[in-house]
Amino acid sequence: MEKIEGSFLAGIPMGALALTLTRSTIRMQHSHTWSVDKSNSVHDLIICLTGSAKYEVEGETIEIKPGRAMLLPAGVRFTGYSTSREPYTGIAQHFTLDLFGRLDMISQMHLKRSVTLARWEMMEPLTRYYHDNSPPYSTTLLQHHLFMFLLIEFLEQAHIGWREQSVGNVNNPDALSLSIMVVASQIAADPLNDSIVERALSSAPYNSDYFKREFRKRVGWTPDKFQEFKRMERAMGLMAGGCSVKRAAELSGYSDAYYFSRMFKRYIGISPLGYRQAEKRNREGAFPRGEEDGQLLYPLTR
Repeated sequence: MEKIEGSFLAGIPMGALALTLTRSTIRMQHSHTWSVDKSNSVHDLIICLTGSAKYEVEGETIEIKPGRAMLLPAGVRFTGYSTSREPYTGIAQHFTLDLFGRLDMISQMHLKRSVTLARWEMMEPLTRYYHDNSPPYSTTLLQHHLFMFLLIEFLEQAHIGWREQSVGNVNNPDALSLSIMVVASQIAADPLNDSIVERALSSAPYNSDYFKREFRKRVGWTPDKFQEFKRMERAMGLMAGGCSVKRAAELSGYSDAYYFSRMFKRYIGISPLGYRQAEKRNREGAFPRGEEDGQLLYPLTR
C-alpha cells in the first residue's frame, strides 16, 4: 500500500498512457566478445539476467549486472561491450510510451540512467519468463502487460522529477492536460506535505485561478481537496491494515482524531469506525458498502 501511495504515477489516469512495443523483444545472449555502437529511434529498456556489460552513454559510464536496468532514450548514441566470461543475458525492449495519445511520456521526466531493481527476488523470475517466452518475430497481449509492469518498476525507482513545462505551450490542450497530470501526481506522491499543493501549483505555467478550475474539471476535486482525499486514501489503507482510528489519523497528518473523523466521513461517506467494520466484513467474505458492483465511488451513498 505504501508503495502505491508514494508513487509519482498515482495521479496519472490509467487511460492516459499508451504503450507500444515497436519490435519483438531482443533476447540478449551475448558472448564475451560482444560489443555495440548505435542509437535507436525509440526508447530501449535493458534488464540484465546474467553476466555483465559496460556502456558509455553521453559521457557517462554505466555498469550493468544482474538486477540492473537501464533506459536508453530515443535518439541517444551509445556504445557497450561485455565485461564477463559468462554470457551476458537479459532483455532489451524497444518501445514508445505516449501520454494523451501525442506526448512522449519519457521525455517529460528527469530519470536516472540506470537503477538496481529493488525487488529483484520477484522481478528476476518475471524478467526471465519475459525473456524465455517472448516470440521472436512478433509481440503479444501478455507481453505488453508484463512489459508495462517491468517498465513501471524501473520508472518508480529512476524518476527524479518532471521536466519544467514551457510557458510557450500553454495554449496547447495537451500541455494543459500534462500540467494537470503532473500536479496531481506530485500531490498524490506526497499528500502529507502541507506545502505540496502550493509548490506543485507554482510549477504550472498557467494563471492560478484558471488552472484550479481546469484541474477540478478533469480530476473532480480542487487541488486542496485532492490532497485531502489522498490523505483519506492513506488512512483507509492504514485502517485496513489494522491501525486504530487515532493512529491512522496521526499517520495521515491529523493531530485531532475528531476532526479527522469528520473529514473522513465527508470524503468517504462513512465514519472511520464504520469503515473498519466494513473492512472486517470484507475479510469475512462480504464486500464493503459501495463495492458490490466492483466500482467504488466516493463519497459512498448513505
